Amino acid sequence: MTNLASEIPQLLSKFAYKRSIPFCYSCYKEAPTGKCSCCFSDDLMRLLPGIGYEYGIDWVIKEPIQERLTKVSTSDEFEEEIRRIYPETTQVGWLTLDTIDVIKTLDPVSWSLAQSEWIDNALEEGVITFDNGNEYYRSSEVEYLMREFESEH
Repeated sequence: MTNLASEIPQLLSKFAYKRSIPFCYSCYKEAPTGKCSCCFSDDLMRLLPGIGYEYGIDWVIKEPIQERLTKVSTSDEFEEEIRRIYPETTQVGWLTLDTIDVIKTLDPVSWSLAQSEWIDNALEEGVITFDNGNEYYRSSEVEYLMREFESEH
């Protein structure tokens, strides 16, 4: 798969405009030409048949992404990565403790910083976010979805 990461935002916008219909809320009519035929307004919402209408296209993009892609749990994947690197347990005196729990409990700030750095690296290596870090997806899945969208339209 070619690296479309830099093109994904433009492709998603293109998809959103293809998938939705310009809609005049004032007249409550579709305006497929980009201008309402009744009031001649070009301040139009986007209509997604069967779902609804709203200004902008972010919501048009979000719906199929959430529907078709699996979210990446950065906290789970970071913890899994740390478990691969460090032993499962740590000996503290006579106690045998889970290494991850020890780190999280003894230095939560360090854990949080390390996780933030891991997320930054993940973003460089193939994880993508559309909402500034609330949800993450694998760019390879997004690329596949973009190819699906291209073949549908």
